[in-house]
Amino acid sequence: MTQHSQFALLRTRRFLPFFLTQLLGAFNDNVYKQALILAILFKLTISADRDLLVNLCALLFILPFFLFSALGGQFGEKFDKDWLIRKIKFAEIIIMLIGAAGVLLGNLPLMLVTLFAMGTQSALFGPVKYSILPQHLEETELIGGNALVEMGTFLAILAGTIGAGVIMASSAYASIVAGSVVCVAVLGYLASCKIPAGPAALPGLVLDWNIFRQSWLTMKLGLGQTPAVSRSLVGNSWFWFLGAVYLTQIPAYSKEWLYGDESVVTLILTVFSLGIGLGSMLCEKMSGEKVEIGLVPFGSIGLTIFGMLLWWTSGGFPEAAQPHDWMAVLGYAQGWAILGSILGIGLFGGFYIVPLYALIQSRSVESERARVIAANNILNALFMVVSAIVSIVFLTVAELSIPQLFLVISLMNIAVNAYIFKIVPEFTMRFMIWLLSHSMYRVEHKGLQSIPDEGAALLVCNHVSFVDALLVGGAIRRPVRFVMYYKIYNLPVLNFIFRTAGTVPIAGRNEDLLVYDAAFKKIAEYLRNGEVVCIFPEGKLTADGEINEFKAGVERILEQTPVPVIPMALQGLWGSFFSRDPNKGLLKRLWSRITLVAGNPVEPEHANRQYLQTQVSELRGVTR
Repeated sequence: MTQHSQFALLRTRRFLPFFLTQLLGAFNDNVYKQALILAILFKLTISADRDLLVNLCALLFILPFFLFSALGGQFGEKFDKDWLIRKIKFAEIIIMLIGAAGVLLGNLPLMLVTLFAMGTQSALFGPVKYSILPQHLEETELIGGNALVEMGTFLAILAGTIGAGVIMASSAYASIVAGSVVCVAVLGYLASCKIPAGPAALPGLVLDWNIFRQSWLTMKLGLGQTPAVSRSLVGNSWFWFLGAVYLTQIPAYSKEWLYGDESVVTLILTVFSLGIGLGSMLCEKMSGEKVEIGLVPFGSIGLTIFGMLLWWTSGGFPEAAQPHDWMAVLGYAQGWAILGSILGIGLFGGFYIVPLYALIQSRSVESERARVIAANNILNALFMVVSAIVSIVFLTVAELSIPQLFLVISLMNIAVNAYIFKIVPEFTMRFMIWLLSHSMYRVEHKGLQSIPDEGAALLVCNHVSFVDALLVGGAIRRPVRFVMYYKIYNLPVLNFIFRTAGTVPIAGRNEDLLVYDAAFKKIAEYLRNGEVVCIFPEGKLTADGEINEFKAGVERILEQTPVPVIPMALQGLWGSFFSRDPNKGLLKRLWSRITLVAGNPVEPEHANRQYLQTQVSELRGVTR
């Protein structure tokens, strides 16, 4: 399988214009929003409560996600996505012209109206933004594409926030802000004009303009998806809950616990954003270019560990006569420990969020995808509002400190994700497979493109160890239904994984006839439903590293349900910890280098057991 860098997407027209459109939009939103907040706090002459107005800004930007995300989901299904993006980006130019006038005139009501309009534009853009990616990217590019989008978004948010601070320090801030936001909006529109065609998924959809009814129906649609998709929506929104808590508390944390100035806030925001960007970028490499949801539990564990470390390392920071600047914070070992914890939260946040986005995109029905993402946006907004309420309750009512709040949400993270992984054990199963294939084994894949992306297929493979099924399943993008000896199926711990994966236990005809017959009925059912089934035709583990004689079961399967057969072979697994080699070497126990090789498909009429055994033997070669 050809490996390529996700950055290669930035050289393609099917991704780069979209990436730039999203990047510029996120940057522009945050320049204007942060400039408005700083103007309220430091520039405008107003009699109203400034803290109240700052909170009003946050409300005005997030409220449209409640009100208009469902409408954006309908638009994303009914209209061509490239056309819709251009219309939304053109509207951004109009909105920013109004906002520029508000800034130049110092007209606060006009600026607040602009902020609400920006939120509306973002709410309409969100569903089409994520639903167009699967139309333009291959499945192998979906993780990399989402990683680039997440990295770009967080870096644009950071750049916009910092840029606004730099601009507002100038005496000519009004003209600079006004000119910048309009120019960036125009650039975003020009970039959107180069986005390739994205045909409508459901052009006959009748629009429902009742935003409250449609929001409720959109939420029902999203949460009514398969458990993997619906719980991914919950997990995605939980990430934004965590992110909102951290980002909201960073300024006060920097001031009260690090005794820092504004530059310390910028330093922490930079480290947090770079962590998410780095985690997002590493996702493609760690997932092997497929939608690897096994990274989600890995990310969740890291979010809890580093959140607790942030609590543990906080407190007792040295005070000074003047507030610390960012260089002074870096002069203390404790400062490095705190920044390391924040970097870890961002890093594992990237591992957590990117696979969830990719899963939602890849497993939702195309004609419902935009509305499912709209439901995700509504949930995100809801969780972010709840995060503010939770923070207020814990900080004011329960009188917790900010580090203690970080500890509480880290412990809450355990509970929320335990619920998600219990409802959808596939997350845990894929995590264990991913962990196995990235710890004890170094796995190389060859020829796996022979396995069809759709339709039924039967995989036949040699049987070397107790974890063959995990290694094969972890290498293939499609869900694989394994057939294995019932005694291996019933092994402690592994049984949980096998049951979750829909594995079919089989016994010898003379051992248990009921199990034997039930297995073939289940195999036929899977194949009739267009699924991929994998069998180990030897019927038992090899005791000497050589391939045992293939049993007649493979022929019975093909007689009942003729489907293409893909011969496969595991190389280098003999002698590893889970094999039956009596002379297992220490190094092989720790980190075996193995290869999974797939051959060309064999038509069912030619796939007798002798021929298939020959094919598997040739694929394995001399490497046992």
